[in-house]
Amino acid sequence: MIESITILSNSLRVRFKNKYEENYPNIWLRDHIKDERNWDKRSHQRKTFTASLDLNIQIKEAKIIEKGNCIDILWADMDNTVQYSYEYLFKNILNNKSKDNNLRLWNKTEIKDDIYINYQNLLKDDGFKIFLKKLYSLGFCVITNCETKLETVGIIANKIGYVRQSIFGGLWEFESNEDMADSAYTQEELRPHTDSTYSNDAPGLQLLLCCDYKANGGESIMVDGFNIGETMKKNNKHLFDILSKIDVPGKYVGDGVILEAKRPIFKLDNKELVQVSFNNYDRAEFRIDEKSTNKFYEAIKKFDELANSDKFQWKHVLKPGELLIFNNWRILHGRGSFNGKRKIAGCYINMEDFRSTCKIHGIQ
Repeated sequence: MIESITILSNSLRVRFKNKYEENYPNIWLRDHIKDERNWDKRSHQRKTFTASLDLNIQIKEAKIIEKGNCIDILWADMDNTVQYSYEYLFKNILNNKSKDNNLRLWNKTEIKDDIYINYQNLLKDDGFKIFLKKLYSLGFCVITNCETKLETVGIIANKIGYVRQSIFGGLWEFESNEDMADSAYTQEELRPHTDSTYSNDAPGLQLLLCCDYKANGGESIMVDGFNIGETMKKNNKHLFDILSKIDVPGKYVGDGVILEAKRPIFKLDNKELVQVSFNNYDRAEFRIDEKSTNKFYEAIKKFDELANSDKFQWKHVLKPGELLIFNNWRILHGRGSFNGKRKIAGCYINMEDFRSTCKIHGIQ
């Protein structure tokens, strides 16, 4: 609730009943009016021509209404008052980056059987929301009892968002194939990594459906990259800082393309970790000064040691009909070496589509 307000020369000071105070610049408040004249409620788009506003716009009158739930303001360039709700103002205070309680960092021992969800339950509204909560919270899920065909991957993907087109296609199937230019097509061990460090916008989710398995080995490996980040931040802060500041290039050469992009291994937004991007296979050559080079290698050595330690790795051999889905911006994935036949179908989904679906269902 709002306790008091004070009109200042170019801002409005609002004191909330939790004793928190915030100054809102007049131009910001005026630009964010959501009345019929300034806001299209149908499209959720601004109608205000911001460039026409006086940068020194003044408040003529302001008062608290609805028992502290709202502020009523009359602007110098308007004839009618407009309202700003307590919820809207408090949501937009500076430094209001609260911890996301829906995220659950984990190591191997903390992953239980609740990571599994039945495909038929996923198709129901309640089951789909439970699935989304698990996927958002832990970063991955295993969907059981799926039909072992490519169309199943599309059905699941389209409930979340859109199938992403990439150099591998939209929906794809693969077995070991030495003619392909990607290490994922071999039968060798794949150490934990994230996909598409060579893409400016790496895929948000990856789906992998086991269609056939007549092999020995080939266990799927999941590692919580956010947990590695928090561990390094706590125990090796100087190395965490290095990996959050140095842009590391990724590169893909083959199959008729050359793709390149770069970003830090730990990408931060307002000091919060929002993306882990690590792929030692695709890391391209780059030069920095000698001291920074030595520190960088010390940092990725620590990162990779943690990612490959048993404590951080959840392992499971996918059976036919099991689909592994994971957040490629958080979870590093790998695979043990194997002998025999292992056929996988899969696809990617954009992160913005996943986040949109989570917001619609009240999860993020």
